[in-house]
Amino acid sequence: MREREIADRLEIGDLLARYAHIVDGADWARLDLVFTADAVIDYTAAGGVRGNREEARRWLAETLSRWPGRHHLIGAAVIRFEGDEAVVTAPFTGTLAPSRDVLPADASGLVQAGGWHHHRMLRTPYGWRSRELVEELAWRTVR
Repeated sequence: MREREIADRLEIGDLLARYAHIVDGADWARLDLVFTADAVIDYTAAGGVRGNREEARRWLAETLSRWPGRHHLIGAAVIRFEGDEAVVTAPFTGTLAPSRDVLPADASGLVQAGGWHHHRMLRTPYGWRSRELVEELAWRTVR
C-alpha cells in the first residue's frame, strides 16, 4: 500500500468512528463533518427515512430521543478506492436503551441490531465525506 492509501484508510476509519460518536452523543450539528451537503442517507431498513442530510438529522434527533442510552460499534471496513471516491462497507452493532441508568437484564425498551453501513465516500477539500449511506440490517431484537 502506498502512503496516500494508508492515510485515506485511516481517515475513513476515523470518519466512521466519528459517525458513531455523533449518533451516540446526539451531536446532530456535527453530521456535517460526516456527510456531504447533498448526501442521500437511507435508514429505511431500520424503519426510518431515506432523504438528504437535513431530513436524516431531523429523523435521528426525533427518533433516538426515545433512547438516551445509545452505544454503536463500527467494525473494520472494507474499502475499495475509485480515484477520489471510495466504496465502503462496515459492519455495525448498536444498542438503544430507554435510560442511561442501570437497568435490569430483563428490562423492556431495549433495542439491539446489527448489520452493515454501505457508504459511497468522496474526497473533499475538508477530507473524506460520505455522499451516500445505506443501512442494511442483518438482525434486530426488541425487548
